[in-house]
Amino acid sequence: MAPNSPEKHALPSYGSRWGGDNKISRWPDELPDSVHSTGPKSRPTRVKMLWHRHSSWALPACVTFLLVLLTWPLTAHTDARSLRMRDSVSQIRVAATDPPRKSDNFTEVVQWDNYTIFLNEQRMFLYSGEFHTFRLPVPDLWLDIFQKMVAAGLNGVSIYIHWALTNPAPGVLDFNDWRALAPIYEAADQAGIFIVLRPGPYINAETTAGGIAHWVTSRTAGELRTNATDFAATWPDYINEIIEQTKPAQVTAGGPVLAIQVDNEYSQSPIERAEYFAELEAAYRAGGIVVPLTYNDPGEGSNFVNGTGAVDIYGLDSYPQGFDCSNPTQWASVVTNYHTYHEEVNPGEPWYMPEFQGGSFDPWGGPGYDACEVLTGPDFQDVFYKQNWASNVKLISYYMVYGGTSWGGLPEPGVYTSYDYGASIRESRALSAKFDELKRQAIFLRSSPSFRKTDFIGDSSSSIPGVSLGGGEGSAAFATFLKNPDTGTGFFILRQSDSTSTTNINFTITIPTSDGTLTLPRTLAGIALAGRQSKLVLTDYPFGVSSSVLYTTASVFFAGTIGSRDVLFLFGDADQGHELALSLKGAQGTRLDSSRVQFASDGTSGSTTVTILPGSTGLLTLWDSETQLVLFSDPVTAATFWAPPIPTGASSFTNYWQFGTNTTALIGGPNLVRNASIDGSTLALRGDLNASVTLTVIAPPQVKSVSWNGALVPVESNARSGLGSGILTGTLELPNSVKSITAPKLTNWKFNNSLPEVTASFDDSNWIVANHTQTNITAPLYGDGRVLYGCDYGFCENIVLWRGHFNGTGSETSVNLTINGSTAFAASVWLNDQFLNSTEDVNAEQTTVLYTFPEGAVNIDEDNVITVIQDGMGNDEDAGERSPRGIPGFLLNTGNFTTWKVQGKLGGYTGYPDKVRGVLNEGGLFGEREGWHLPGFDTSKWTTRDLSEGLPSGEAGIGFFITTFKLSFPEDTDVMMSFQFDTESQPYRALLFVNGWQFGKRAANIGPQTKFPVPPGILDYHGTNTVAVALWALDNTSVSPTLEVVVDGALQGGVGPVALNNPPWSPRTAA
Repeated sequence: MAPNSPEKHALPSYGSRWGGDNKISRWPDELPDSVHSTGPKSRPTRVKMLWHRHSSWALPACVTFLLVLLTWPLTAHTDARSLRMRDSVSQIRVAATDPPRKSDNFTEVVQWDNYTIFLNEQRMFLYSGEFHTFRLPVPDLWLDIFQKMVAAGLNGVSIYIHWALTNPAPGVLDFNDWRALAPIYEAADQAGIFIVLRPGPYINAETTAGGIAHWVTSRTAGELRTNATDFAATWPDYINEIIEQTKPAQVTAGGPVLAIQVDNEYSQSPIERAEYFAELEAAYRAGGIVVPLTYNDPGEGSNFVNGTGAVDIYGLDSYPQGFDCSNPTQWASVVTNYHTYHEEVNPGEPWYMPEFQGGSFDPWGGPGYDACEVLTGPDFQDVFYKQNWASNVKLISYYMVYGGTSWGGLPEPGVYTSYDYGASIRESRALSAKFDELKRQAIFLRSSPSFRKTDFIGDSSSSIPGVSLGGGEGSAAFATFLKNPDTGTGFFILRQSDSTSTTNINFTITIPTSDGTLTLPRTLAGIALAGRQSKLVLTDYPFGVSSSVLYTTASVFFAGTIGSRDVLFLFGDADQGHELALSLKGAQGTRLDSSRVQFASDGTSGSTTVTILPGSTGLLTLWDSETQLVLFSDPVTAATFWAPPIPTGASSFTNYWQFGTNTTALIGGPNLVRNASIDGSTLALRGDLNASVTLTVIAPPQVKSVSWNGALVPVESNARSGLGSGILTGTLELPNSVKSITAPKLTNWKFNNSLPEVTASFDDSNWIVANHTQTNITAPLYGDGRVLYGCDYGFCENIVLWRGHFNGTGSETSVNLTINGSTAFAASVWLNDQFLNSTEDVNAEQTTVLYTFPEGAVNIDEDNVITVIQDGMGNDEDAGERSPRGIPGFLLNTGNFTTWKVQGKLGGYTGYPDKVRGVLNEGGLFGEREGWHLPGFDTSKWTTRDLSEGLPSGEAGIGFFITTFKLSFPEDTDVMMSFQFDTESQPYRALLFVNGWQFGKRAANIGPQTKFPVPPGILDYHGTNTVAVALWALDNTSVSPTLEVVVDGALQGGVGPVALNNPPWSPRTAA
């Protein structure tokens, strides 16, 4: 074991810092008076700081200096101040020319001006990604996602909290288990990533009712998301608990929470909506939230910038590619008015995009998420993300960076179980090619303090002072010029004028530099831009302690200081030429000796021009001295490198880049580097391997040895010719135990019927009588006035069963039913024990069908029962949260129903027994109500029947198939596993339960999903696992589903031990 190797995932006690030792599960008689309040508390009078808005801060120097002095924070942060001095070689000039800062008047720890936000007096480019912890209900894996985000160079994560999951019934708060906030904050702090918390109450997120608690949709009559009295009484319990758990986790207390978003994507009119926002904001402030409050506008609507409900920092959401993954290579053009819109709407605030497209959702029947990854792939990231930079955006979050799984009843009707989103981190937690591009961009931003403060000088839509495009195809190119007013650094973002073009172009650019006006490149025919590619040309770019690049047409991956050396790591396409000019420093330095790299000295400026010819691949050391190291590689090689923050003992924000440490090393080779530390002469690394690789380490000079996941790795300096001094190399071997991991076979299935409700002997006397004649949802379409909506009776999600009784006279020949389950739903209808038909629609939310009775099916002078199995696909979002799931219309051809009974999940939302998996996990199938899907249920007396044999009758019906399998994986191994159904189109639906968790809904005749990833923590890597499949055959056709477990990937490393929380079966009553 290497000395002081970084700890693997062993989260501190959740209560150790954020006050999370006490579980939060409050029922009405336990709630304190403050939580029972029906409206937000009063708050102290707030005076909002207003500044004259204008796009230029070109004030006289003396006035600016005076304003800075007058508004300078009174508190000092020693650690932050020393780090800030290291962060930029021009820090004094930056401070002297900063515009006046603003705050929310509750804290000055977080401030902002028109460029960026400030944390502890440091400018910050918030580069963030979206992750929903509820879509990965294994708290020990949240650190895995956070570490991957930080490894990609991100410093922020945007997190929705789900009202419906944490406030499942009136007066009931459940922030236990995977719904707890404390483990989110602990994991983020451990990884070193800031949080923008987005607790809604409405969150959209392609989740049922947009996250609004289901009970609210049926128990209130006033307009949702307004100041309507009954709605205003529903959310304070939830928001107050968010406040209580988040107060100690704010950055003002050393925690990770940087800002809180108010609700989600709305409009400021009518006034009732604005007043709702104002009430939420008042509740946050009265409860002790002092960090800025933000908002995400769904379009360029200028909502909540000023006036009632206005937030501290306004932001714009944008999804320029849309959500049609069916044509993944068909692009929309980049949006060109972002900068103009910002200057018109809120020029005195930093330009914020709370959501920018990081992928796409995929609908039922869609092409699948691999196509969505192509639609928003690395080329999209390259062009569209850099267009945002060109618009001077300085806070941005990509939705999603990890999508996860919409398990159980989480989805809204438009989406299926997978929420992979085609994101940079796939649903299985594997890293994609998009992750590589995200990292190449984010490490550059992290390395470039001068990019945090830039003025928009102009772009090719009009003239740019001192800038022109030339060469043979200059007219096909488009440039934007940003400039740091203090360092003079120029950032020229280049793309093709037609951003959708797939052709290659070559051009030159004439630009101002500290060495005069230059036309670039000077030694090559032109700058090459491939189709759908973007580049940054930099001028007067400082790096390290004392180095600067005069210009570069190659991209910067990393720039900074490692030990005593200024390090610059450039990259560029291997089939293109690249050029840079800089002052090479250090006595007895060594230039690369290669026919593909040329050096030319400029005696006047003292800089050296370096030309990298096409065909250059791998890692090249262009310049190597004791004080400076300049590297170049192709983009693929660059993406194999990592730059983990190395803690140096800062008293606050210890693990956070820029705010706790600016020490790092460059590590090449592994699939992932999670963290690093230095103890004496040993660099201790932790991370993941998916193959045997060469390890390349560029570390401070005191590092003489390296450990990987606790084991020392033999390394040597100059192991490969041409790498240069101070670079260590070795080999990381993937253990055979990882290479040989395979998935077990699923055999020994047991079967039982799960539709006793259609048998003559079934007793529904314990079911709820559906006799309401009033509803807050919507009026029934036809019938006798009775309301048959599941949520009115406590059954708001998943499968609900209805039984309509009538006395037979012999004249009944049919029933007309309108059944509503929403997009891609299905329903099956029986008369007594005879199957009538099934209905489904991939596009409509309901169907109206006349179900004809077979001759002789009605029992004369006896009770007859119409049984309806209705699959609920979730409540709609936005204005449709009050969704009429159930039977909006019913009519016998003659006569009337005497009684309607309804049954959903056992106990409904007020009394469901499985409090760990939560309110959305189960539905109303008989097997679910009995708990057959839970580990430990005894199936020894069931029939042995393989899943592929389908239902014994070969007809419509529902049955449960259950089996178990064992896993025994080596320690320190992360295995990504999925359950793969057959890929044939067959008339069946299936629910997949793994150790009691509903982790898949398969609609075999709709698609597209056939493969369902399941993470460790749900799966037991070191024990017995239970798999249950509820098979619903939709018609009288034999179906033959198959299911196998597959290994999607196996890594040596991983996040460490992952705890299980899969409560076993216990007897249930009144099923």
